Amino acid sequence: MSALLTIENLETGYGPSQVLFGVNLEVQSGEASTLLGRNGMGKTTLLKAVFGQLPAWQGEIRFLGEKINGRSTEQIAQMGLALVPEGRQIFPNLSVEENLVAFHANRNKGEKPWKLDDIYELFPRLKERAGNMGNQLSGGEQQMLAVGRALMTNPYLLILDEATEGLSPIIRKEIWQVLARLKEAGQSFLVIDKYFKELVRVTDRHTFVEKGCSVWSGDTETLQRSPDLWKRYMGV
Repeated sequence: MSALLTIENLETGYGPSQVLFGVNLEVQSGEASTLLGRNGMGKTTLLKAVFGQLPAWQGEIRFLGEKINGRSTEQIAQMGLALVPEGRQIFPNLSVEENLVAFHANRNKGEKPWKLDDIYELFPRLKERAGNMGNQLSGGEQQMLAVGRALMTNPYLLILDEATEGLSPIIRKEIWQVLARLKEAGQSFLVIDKYFKELVRVTDRHTFVEKGCSVWSGDTETLQRSPDLWKRYMGV
């Protein structure tokens, strides 16, 4: 496997306040990965730096082998990096179908790109609600739409920030099942979520962050054999 996303010694923050103090992270092609840590440890700040919303003060971010420090969010997205943001951020005045087709592209140049029917097969509820406006959807339906919208760009790497935040247990389970299907299909993704014990069942590699530093990285088997890591970095 080759690295899709590589972050080395990343430092950044907001104004004079430093948040990240040398983060290292790597996501391989075909890999399902997590970024784990308590609230306020720098996970979302890291994503903002990856997507060009914050400058890298030190260190380097590479995607598909190219340095992306200093590139715009649009340029990074067009390279084939897609984000399902915390808060979903769908267009409320567009229908479900319009939200999906507006973002259709084949950025990873795959032979079988995600199309509208594929998203409806993945999320049957979206097909039922195809004509409804974004602001007429439940929180769970909006999250399905946000995931489907990102997949419609056919990214090399899909990133989900707080993948099941605020969702009911039934919808959370459905999102995890979708992630399992994406993994089986070979879609590379990186997920942030607080329901980590369920999440690790459908992912391969994990990175913990603590106070703006990456403090541990390893595979699922190693993590499941190390309950002390859960307690130390997740408080359980």
